[in-house]
Amino acid sequence: MPTALRTIYKVIYDAVFHFVEDDGFAMASHVALSTLLAVFPFLIFGTALASFLGASQFSSTAVHLIFDTWPEAIAKPLADQVVQVLTIPRGGLLTISVLAAAYFASNGVEALRISLNRAYRVPETRPWYFNRLASLGYVLIAVLIFAILSILLVAVPLALNYTRQWLPKLADVLDIVFSWRIYGTIFLLLAGLMILHLWLAAGRRRLLDVIPGVFLTLIFWSVGALLFAYYLSTFANYTATYAGLASVMIVLIFLYMLAVIFIMGAEINAALMKFRVRRLLFGKTASRVDEAPSEKARSESEADAAAKLRR
Repeated sequence: MPTALRTIYKVIYDAVFHFVEDDGFAMASHVALSTLLAVFPFLIFGTALASFLGASQFSSTAVHLIFDTWPEAIAKPLADQVVQVLTIPRGGLLTISVLAAAYFASNGVEALRISLNRAYRVPETRPWYFNRLASLGYVLIAVLIFAILSILLVAVPLALNYTRQWLPKLADVLDIVFSWRIYGTIFLLLAGLMILHLWLAAGRRRLLDVIPGVFLTLIFWSVGALLFAYYLSTFANYTATYAGLASVMIVLIFLYMLAVIFIMGAEINAALMKFRVRRLLFGKTASRVDEAPSEKARSESEADAAAKLRR
């Protein structure tokens, strides 16, 4: 068997074996349920904070950015419920219910952190309160990003209308630019996955270490969403099994599928690092980069040993 095929086989086998051995399916269930439970608190907290900041279009922007990449049969029932929840008037920003919503929204981030730690095979050494504050920080950053985008959704059309009046020849180009929502969603997904793999899990990883799993996650998410939508429209009849809970169960199963793919992406990255595939691909350059920290540590230890002998 050629070396490349043998390495690919080792990576896939190791990733799948470790996923099953380390209760990957149970962790995917935990991530799916935590994500579903975190969506509503996140949007409630985000709407309250964005209203305080003057971003009145936050709820519609967030709903579009979260659900536009989902198949319509899956996204529409949940999006309708989200809109109904967000139209309920609430008190000011610093109320118990809004702060509780921020805390419950961070539970989704915590579930992702635990699953990534297991996939990357690293122990968690950071204090629990640091992890919880970091999760709340991720929630706050996401809210601020959505708030900025909601402001841009109001400002950009006005700027484009003025531009069309002065430069009518650019009307077609501006129409393409104005339809940036789907591209913005894909960019946010890519950036979010990069951030999660690099900094949410314990330990240190380079950008090149996480890129393969991130791109595989995006590809299989797209394929899985299309196949699941086809399955729903052709074979599935969840109403006969779950009655009025059918729409919730459809979303939960869909999130479970996404969580399995997400964790497998991290497992692939861990297997690639375990078998040093990047070193095989890039040769001596990657070797120097990978061995530089160990050489530095070795030289430091030798210097310490020499200092002790002098004493």
